[in-house]
Amino acid sequence: MLPNKKEILLQSAKELFGQLGYAETTFKKISQRAGVALGLLSHHYGNKETLFLTAGLSVLSKFLEVLREACAEGANGYESVKNFCRAYLNFSIDPSSNWLVLVRCSPYSDMKTLANRDIMFSEFAKVPQALEREIQRGIADGSIRGLPVQDTAQIILALMVGANRTRTLTPYASPNLYEEVIAFIERSIKA
Repeated sequence: MLPNKKEILLQSAKELFGQLGYAETTFKKISQRAGVALGLLSHHYGNKETLFLTAGLSVLSKFLEVLREACAEGANGYESVKNFCRAYLNFSIDPSSNWLVLVRCSPYSDMKTLANRDIMFSEFAKVPQALEREIQRGIADGSIRGLPVQDTAQIILALMVGANRTRTLTPYASPNLYEEVIAFIERSIKA
């Protein structure tokens, strides 16, 4: 099924918000990239803040779906946490994921817009909550040693963010950084 003009506009917005950031992305640039009349962009999305939020929520929704699917494949909590981490890191380097939109739209970023920030906080909270569930599951099934669940989830997510930033933004990331981070997490939580 071919994407409709609204979907084409949203995908163009994701690409440009990811590449250029909020401030440098304009409705004109989005409509030009999409090959769609500028008026249609305003018709479908109203204003830039709404479109930015829609783009971010779209990528976040896909990210959460990928994380849930990865966790569901784990036979126990330990495997699910490893799958979560691998899925997180793989999503962050998949060119089709529009990952940079998520980074720029994060409520923890220097978002230029404050509109609907509570919505982003609420939706972003689902990421650590998903990880916490798998850690609790692993402790309950004996595959993860007794650890403070929330602290462990925060530390793992900090490692994911740090590894992604190192790989994406710095010239000195080792070629096997992601695998080493996952191996470190495995050693740290295994029962």
